[in-house]
Amino acid sequence: MALNVKKTLPYLLTFAGILLFTFLSAKAGIDPVYVALKKVGLLGFFALVIIQLIINFGLGVSWKASTPKIALSRLTMARFVRDAASTCLPFSQLGGMLAGLKATVCEHPANPKNRVSWAEAIASNIIDITSETLGQIVFIILAILCLIGHQDAGKFIIPLIAGILILTIGISSFIWSQHKSGNILAKIGYFLSRHIAASWHESFKNKSDSFQNALDDLWKHPKNIAYGAFIHLIFWLGSAVITWVGLHFLGANISIFNAIAIEGVVCGMMTVGFLVPAALGVQEGAYIALGLVFGVSTDISFSLSLLRRGRDIVIGVPVLLLWQIAEIRHIRNLKETSPSK
Repeated sequence: MALNVKKTLPYLLTFAGILLFTFLSAKAGIDPVYVALKKVGLLGFFALVIIQLIINFGLGVSWKASTPKIALSRLTMARFVRDAASTCLPFSQLGGMLAGLKATVCEHPANPKNRVSWAEAIASNIIDITSETLGQIVFIILAILCLIGHQDAGKFIIPLIAGILILTIGISSFIWSQHKSGNILAKIGYFLSRHIAASWHESFKNKSDSFQNALDDLWKHPKNIAYGAFIHLIFWLGSAVITWVGLHFLGANISIFNAIAIEGVVCGMMTVGFLVPAALGVQEGAYIALGLVFGVSTDISFSLSLLRRGRDIVIGVPVLLLWQIAEIRHIRNLKETSPSK
C-alpha cells in the first residue's frame, strides 16, 4: 500500500516533537525544573498571563488596523481562537489559521451590520498574516543585531539571515500573488473552503470573484497594512518583554536586548517548524540553545518554555470553550431564523 504523505506527515512530526520534548525533559532533569518553577510562584505566573492577554488584545488591534471594516471585537476573538488552536490542540499553525478563519465569519441574518462573509474573512486573514509576517521579519532582524558580539552567537546569525531571506522572498511572492495572480489566491481560498465547510466550498465555487474583490479593496489602502505591520512589531517586542520578565522570575537576570535576541531567534525557529503541532520540542530546543549563549542554564530555559506552555493553556482552553459555545448559539440562531420548509 502506498504511503499517504498528507495523512502521515502530521503524525510523524508530532512523534518527532514528542521525542525531542522527552529528550530535553530528561536532559534538563525534573527536580531543577520544579525548583525553578517554584521560584516564579502563582502571582508571577499570572502576571505573565496578564501580560500575554494584553499582547493578544494588541494583536487584535493590529488586525483591525489593516482591515478596518470588520469589528474589533470579532477580529480580537478570531485572533484568540487562532492562537489557542495552534497551541492547545494537536494542530500545526495552519490548523490554527483555519480555526481563526472560521471564528472570523459571521453570517447571522439577524445581524446584517456585523455580517462577515467567507470571502471577506479569507481576505482579512490573508492580509493579517501578511502584515504580521512583515513585522516578524523586522523583529528577527532586531534579534540578529542584539546577537552580534556574543560568544557562540555566530552559529545562529547565518541561519537566521538565510531564514530572513527565504521569509522575505516568500512574503514578496505572496504579496505579488495577491495583486497579480488571482488564480493562486483562488486556489488558496478553494483549499480553505474545502477544509472548513461544504457549504462554503460551494459558495466559493459560485462566487470566487467576491474573494478577489475583497482582497483588492483591502490593498487599496496600503498604509493600513503598513500600520498593522508596525503594531505587530510592537507586540512582537512585547513577547520579548514576557521572556525578560519570566527569566527574571526564574532568577536569570539578562538585559531586555538579550531577551529580544532570544525571543527573535525562537520566533524564527518556530516559523521554520510551523508544521510541527504546537511546536512541540522545537520551542524547548530553541530556548535551551539560546539560553546557553547568554549564560542561562538548561533547567531555567526549559522552565521558561514550560511557563510559556502553561500560560498558553490557561488562556487557550477557556477561549476554545467559549468559542464552541458561541458556535453552538450561532447554529441555533440560524435554525430559528431560517424559513421553515
